[in-house]
Amino acid sequence: MAGGKRLNAGRKAISSNEKKNGYTIYLPQEMRTEIECYGRGTSFSERCLNLIMKQLNYEKKTADTTIRIIDLFAGLGGIRLGFQQALNEHGYKCECVFSSEIKDYAVKAYMNYFGDSKVNGDITKIKSSDIPDFDFLLAGFPCQPFSFAGKGLGFEDTRGTLFFEIERILSEKKPQGFLLENVEGLIQHNNGETLATIINHLNKLEYKVNYALLDSKDFGMAQSRRRVYIVGTKERKINLDNFPISHAVLGDILEMGLPTVNSRFTKHLFSHYSIEQVIGKSIKDKRGGSNNIHSWDIGLKGETTKTQRLLLNKLLCERRKKKWAEEIGIDWMDGMPLTYEQIKTFSDIPNLQEELNILTQKGYLTLEHPRKLENKKRIPDVTKPLGYNIVAGKLSFEFTKILNPNELSPTLVAMDVAHLGVADGSGIRRLTIREAQRLCGYPEDYDLSIVKEKEAFDLLGNTVCVPVIKAIAMRICDTISVTKKETLVS
Repeated sequence: MAGGKRLNAGRKAISSNEKKNGYTIYLPQEMRTEIECYGRGTSFSERCLNLIMKQLNYEKKTADTTIRIIDLFAGLGGIRLGFQQALNEHGYKCECVFSSEIKDYAVKAYMNYFGDSKVNGDITKIKSSDIPDFDFLLAGFPCQPFSFAGKGLGFEDTRGTLFFEIERILSEKKPQGFLLENVEGLIQHNNGETLATIINHLNKLEYKVNYALLDSKDFGMAQSRRRVYIVGTKERKINLDNFPISHAVLGDILEMGLPTVNSRFTKHLFSHYSIEQVIGKSIKDKRGGSNNIHSWDIGLKGETTKTQRLLLNKLLCERRKKKWAEEIGIDWMDGMPLTYEQIKTFSDIPNLQEELNILTQKGYLTLEHPRKLENKKRIPDVTKPLGYNIVAGKLSFEFTKILNPNELSPTLVAMDVAHLGVADGSGIRRLTIREAQRLCGYPEDYDLSIVKEKEAFDLLGNTVCVPVIKAIAMRICDTISVTKKETLVS
């Protein structure tokens, strides 16, 4: 037989991926013992490899289903909560690797609910390198600079620059995406330039950005809360149109049979009106109209005559007219003091000066100088004559509005949510913390009893509506799923 090389004879060539290399590691004796116990194989090397492969497979599987988030300006964690709910429904695990909040009572409530061991403080003092890697940034960045309720200074206010902290972190950490929330006023602020600046900066970071103004009343909430939502991902522009619409009314979330308020204010109120007559009414001295009750209507500072009430109601409307600003020589403002001579032009009641004196003594009117606009602030102009003005402001009373259970709740605002009243039996009471939580879509097991009532209402007045966040996050999850499938295919 002729000699020669046989087909497939000899050792099979090993690829570089299959080739095993030797590595040296140093282990404590206790760990070596555990490897010998739990590892599988005929040698210590095989047992180590077995355990390493098991852990690698677990990490790969977990990495595919775990979405890591950071929660900035966290408040009660409403954005995190809604995002987490959406991820869970899509089969993903949500892991919050970093959170930041500066209000101590917000941190207290947040940690109590989520069980986190730490919430970081001022984000402006935290380096991006100190933040763990993450997939999505969530932030309801401070809204006062853009709010109708605030001064509306936008980026001129130092708090407005906190958006740029978000930009800094996105730029350096390069996550998959983000979800931001802010107040309705952001859209109109500075003729839209503020929002345009924000969108432009996010686009420069190579995110596909979209935004929408959404109202919580369209997401099954019994509260009308219009907010701007800005979302972006590296892969796709998220569609924020045509969400399924569902509605609710206040009565759907109210508790009944609770103790009502028996105070000087309520005694005056019900000495002039029945419970049925006050439902749906506002109670403030800065506006008129059939849906408003004034302090003089209930004799809160002393009983008034029909003539005096007519005078007060007339003055209430007249003081808003622009012609008086021109005559006084100031920039128009909503509610200017008018002199006796000016009031006399629209009121012909007898003894006008005497009636004005009586109403001033009782505290319904005050004598004050008109206010001029200086450096975007109103200050008294002592060069102008004193005039009569209405005393009580919007939040001067124990209750400012008695809510109608068959309608929506107005937007919960931190500074006046504690003044909202609810008819309960034959009396009225305050909106409870639990009811306010329901108006924002928080789960029943979210416990705010660990903070003071005033603190709880402050947090709820500044929070998001969880179902809106969840609906947006569901759209983001759809994008995550598509991206993962495309990655697998490729």
